[in-house]
Amino acid sequence: MEVVEQPAGFWIRLGALIIDGLLIFVAVLIVGSLIGIDVSLESDTFENFQGAVNLLYTLLLPVFWHGYTVGKRICGIRIVKLDGSDVGIGAMLLRTIVAGFVYVITLGIAFIVSIFMVAFRKDKRSIHDMLAQTYVTYQKPKDINPYQEES
Repeated sequence: MEVVEQPAGFWIRLGALIIDGLLIFVAVLIVGSLIGIDVSLESDTFENFQGAVNLLYTLLLPVFWHGYTVGKRICGIRIVKLDGSDVGIGAMLLRTIVAGFVYVITLGIAFIVSIFMVAFRKDKRSIHDMLAQTYVTYQKPKDINPYQEES
């Protein structure tokens, strides 16, 4: 069994999720307005555009940025594999797509269970973490110099 080091709990993960959600919402509003999408909140086009951007952001950014999203980076947390290494596209597909299906087919019950898992488990892992063999941690990536800003 792998040792989960410095797991991030419910509130910090929620904070990162809120930051990411606000960032995506504002970015989609601005870009949508610039490219001529109806950005009224009732618009199906806006909803679909926001959903696509959110999916790509959540799926790809952690793969290319050491497990970070902007919200996670601001909060000082990131997604890693159980061995502490960076996540790849396979883990993020399991975390995002497969777990999403699990949450939908259980009518959200698995999502609620995940919230309690992060809140009360010692390792703070949720259902999507279990499926993807990942966890969220405060640990910094080992290959980044902490005294140098990332470019």
